[in-house]
Amino acid sequence: MIHIRNARDGEAELLSEIGLRAWQKAMASIGESDAMIDAARSAFRNFVENDWLTITVVEQNGQVAGWAAREGLDETISDFWIDPVFTRQGLGSALLERIETEIADQGFAKAAMQTHSGNSEAIGFFRKHGYSIHWLSVAYNPKLDRDVPSVGLTKHLVSDGGGYGQEF
Repeated sequence: MIHIRNARDGEAELLSEIGLRAWQKAMASIGESDAMIDAARSAFRNFVENDWLTITVVEQNGQVAGWAAREGLDETISDFWIDPVFTRQGLGSALLERIETEIADQGFAKAAMQTHSGNSEAIGFFRKHGYSIHWLSVAYNPKLDRDVPSVGLTKHLVSDGGGYGQEF
């Protein structure tokens, strides 16, 4: 059974390890070094410890399977991580639906996120759920010592309205 809830204080190690495993899978097309993995582990741990109130967790049969965050509590999904052993079980879809509902309930008309352009699994997942690629950017990543292309994806969550005969 899928259950979605807010993160809890004290889950930093568990959530950061899930994020790291999902990040490693996503970074496979770019390549990674031991130093990058250590830096990513530290970054995940710091984020989860300090910003756990912005995190929504998805569980499968009582086991934490992934999480998403809206670091700025705005329309941007800053993190979206499903443990690789739990992919393709509907958990990401359920989590995304909850995050989109929260974004819309707070009055935002769209949801947005970004990933590196080589992360075809994530891009395919978000496109399947109605997201469109709206920009491509290339920026130098000093940890990789190379340029990394990223894509931005958005989805409109509410209709524009304004049609004939609608009440305002």
